[in-house]
This record gives sequence, structure tokens and C-alpha cells, in this order.
Amino acid sequence: MENSNRKRQSLFTRLMNPKYVMVYATIAIFLIIYIFGAIQYGDKGFTSLRTLVISMFTENAYYGISAVGMTMVLITGGIDLSVGAVSSLTGMIIAYGTARLGIHPLVCLLFAFVIGIGLGAIMGAGIQFLNVPPFIMTLTGMFLTRGCCSLISRESIEIQSDLIDALANFKIYIMWWNSDGEWAKIKPVCYINFNLILFIIMIIVGTILLQKTRFGRNVYAVGGNEQSAKLMGLPVARTKILVYAFNGFCSVLAGFAYTIYVKSGWNLALSGGELEVITCAVIGGTLMTGGVGYMVGTLFGVLLKSAIPALITFNGNLLSWWGKIATGALLLLFIFIQRIVVLYSARKKQK
Repeated sequence: MENSNRKRQSLFTRLMNPKYVMVYATIAIFLIIYIFGAIQYGDKGFTSLRTLVISMFTENAYYGISAVGMTMVLITGGIDLSVGAVSSLTGMIIAYGTARLGIHPLVCLLFAFVIGIGLGAIMGAGIQFLNVPPFIMTLTGMFLTRGCCSLISRESIEIQSDLIDALANFKIYIMWWNSDGEWAKIKPVCYINFNLILFIIMIIVGTILLQKTRFGRNVYAVGGNEQSAKLMGLPVARTKILVYAFNGFCSVLAGFAYTIYVKSGWNLALSGGELEVITCAVIGGTLMTGGVGYMVGTLFGVLLKSAIPALITFNGNLLSWWGKIATGALLLLFIFIQRIVVLYSARKKQK
């Protein structure tokens, strides 16, 4: 009996760990907003699978893909302002290479991966070995890649490729058992596209890397206390470089997803996208001071950020800028909650 009680207390203690509080808060606020939307606009289709899958998942999948890499960067205590520019450069490389040079899109994508991963590794090395603050180092990377986008072309380049068209039109329709006893497509049409599948795959990959590998444990250790990680003999430098390189990989993949979505490349595409990606990770419960963050939180962070514009759309009487205001208020709320969690954890350690 005593052993059973101890196990229950141990499980409860683990579940109520302060590092999980941010994820709980994200899920709780999302459910509150979703329930509010269901009550107010349920009769207009807010609770339909189409709204959930397409408006809240599919249309923001490229931000979610990039947020996977950003979550790891934030866990190490860093930040990356170049992700939107790298994604835009990916689109420009694919568009220019395909439309102007006649190169296969996959070859262009491979070249973009080399640039994105290489730039990420260089920025990580600069942060680690030159002691350049992550903000300054990645800001430099942002300016560099934006400049390269404009050098390629200042005009939008349309992509005409069978592969891009096939991926853009790829849909897995969700089926449902109708009253006639046969499978039928849900109406209004609801489907899962290539970008959404890519997003879910990256969430799973990110979760496995963080929770099931030595690399993931090193990431948390570096973000928790870098000096302690060095004293324990952990490969701090290698971990940081790999994290920024992986973030570069995610940025390129996000750029590819966005290119599939718009089927074109533009030098100013995803301008400000880095702020959207950081917001998804932060309201998903990733501490900006490092050491805490989970991919499931980032997943719900993307959902939460997408739910606000969906509410405004269903309202019909509010300007789209209210979405920015609400997102800013949410971000401020989560920063406030983060501060409380950090102070509480510090006091708990002192006791």
C-alpha cells in the first residue's frame, strides 16, 4: 500500500514539474479559445474538421516546420533571426533554378539544403567560438540571405514544374461513414496535404531527437547551465553547432513547404516570418532563457496562434490587425508566466 502511494506521489510530482507548466498553459488556453469559438461560431462551421485541419494546421504548416528547429535553438538559450530569410532564399533558389536555368527542383532543393545547413553551422560556430551574441550573429545571417534573395531577382518568379504541381495538389481526403453505410468524403471537403504531413513528421522527428537521444539530453544540459555542461565533459560546442545546423535544415524545409504553397519565389517572401516562428515556439512553452521546451508544446503553439485569426475570420466584423494585437497579448502573457516559473524553480532549488 505504501509503495503504491509512493508511486502515485512520484508520478504526481513528475507531472507537476514546473518545466511542464508552460505546456499545460498552452494547451489550456488553446482549449479555452477553441471552446469559446465553438460556442460563438459553432453553427458557422468553427468546429468542423475543415476549420481545424486546413485553417489551423495546413495554412501554417511552414511556420510549424521552422518552429521545430527554433524550439531547439531556444532550448540552448539562443535565438535565430535568419529563419524567414533562409526560407525565402530557398524559394528563390528553387524558382530561379527551375524557371530560368531549367534545373530539376530537387537539385535546387539539395543546393538550398547545403546553403541553409552550412549557414546554420557557421552561425553556431561564430556564436560558440567568437562569443558573438546569437541575436547579432543571426541578424547578420538574415541580412546576408535577404541580400542574396534580391541579387537573384527582385521580382516574383512563377514556378512551372510537374513535381511542384504534384506536391501542391497532393491531398489525402478524410473519409467518414455516412448514413447509407458507405465511406464518403467529409463535406465541406477536408483533406490532409503534403505540407501538413511534413509538419507532423518534423514534430515527431524533433520529439525523438530531444527525448530519446544523447544529443537531445545535451541540448537540455547546454540550455540549463552551459558551464555545468562543460564541467561534465559534454560536447557543448558540437551541440550548439549541430542545433543551428538543424535549424537551418528546418528553415530550408519550411521554405520548400511555402514554395509548394504559393508555387513561386519572391525576395520579400516570409518577411517577418522569424518573429512568427519564435512566437509559435514561445507560446508553445519554450523558455527563452533556455533549458525547457517540448515539441508537443510547439505543436499546440502553432494551433493556438492559428486559432486567433480563425476566430476573427468567423466574426467577420473585426480587422485582421486584431490578430496581431491578440498574438502580442498572448506572447506577453506567456513571457509573464515564464518569469513566474523561473522564479518558482529558483526558490524551489534554494529550499
